[in-house]
Amino acid sequence: MSLPQFFLDEQVLADQAQEQFPLALSRDDAKHAKVLRLGPGEHIAVVDAAQDYFECEIKSFEGSMPIVAISGHLDAKPLAAHICLVQGLAKGDKMETVIRHATELGVSEFIPFAASRSIMRVDEKKAASKTERWQAIAKSAAMQSGQTHLAHVHQPMKLAQLKQTLSAFDAVVVCWEEAPGTALLRDALRPVVCNASADRLVQIAVVVGPEGGLTQEEVDAIIACNANARMVSLGSSILRTETAGIVAPALVLYEMGGLGAGERA
Repeated sequence: MSLPQFFLDEQVLADQAQEQFPLALSRDDAKHAKVLRLGPGEHIAVVDAAQDYFECEIKSFEGSMPIVAISGHLDAKPLAAHICLVQGLAKGDKMETVIRHATELGVSEFIPFAASRSIMRVDEKKAASKTERWQAIAKSAAMQSGQTHLAHVHQPMKLAQLKQTLSAFDAVVVCWEEAPGTALLRDALRPVVCNASADRLVQIAVVVGPEGGLTQEEVDAIIACNANARMVSLGSSILRTETAGIVAPALVLYEMGGLGAGERA
């Protein structure tokens, strides 16, 4: 049975001098621990501010703050690849849905993209609060799914900033409904699969358009910003943006050996 898991923003457990010490949970996480009715003697998993992974035993409580002792050092789950989902801004709660479920899959980074056909618009005044909300959703999803790496959510980017950011990735796959059926994801990823090594995590960006899709100009600009950028087809079905934002990174993770692909014969 998996342990309830928490992330620490500032506390580094290796620096704790006392055998028992308060666990510096955020206010929301302390409330979550209370909802779970955790009590003395129970064990939890903790990813600290240094990205170190521990099992801790709850000894007592000071108010809502648990007093814990380290039971052991855990091995973080290895990532198949560092996947950044560039998701075209979508209306309603679609962005929240994509971030929640893609985090559960193991996506490491999110860039909301203010595409020309995005119905949703986020002005500069609201960008910080929106991003904070999305980051909280990513954290909650990581805790629920047992991810040992907390995904980072960027503030929304326009095309010029996005091109600059994507230029540093090992590969960029642009999911486009107008891509030819021969534009296979496996072919687009073959160079990074062949060159992957245990010494360095491959960084792959997956681009998904908003409800109206990406324009030809946006696709051309993104492909031009990185020599290893390719457009790909996700098949003959026209997927909703929130569906594509979950399916596309899942397929990339699988091709890179994640999501059980390592168990293939």
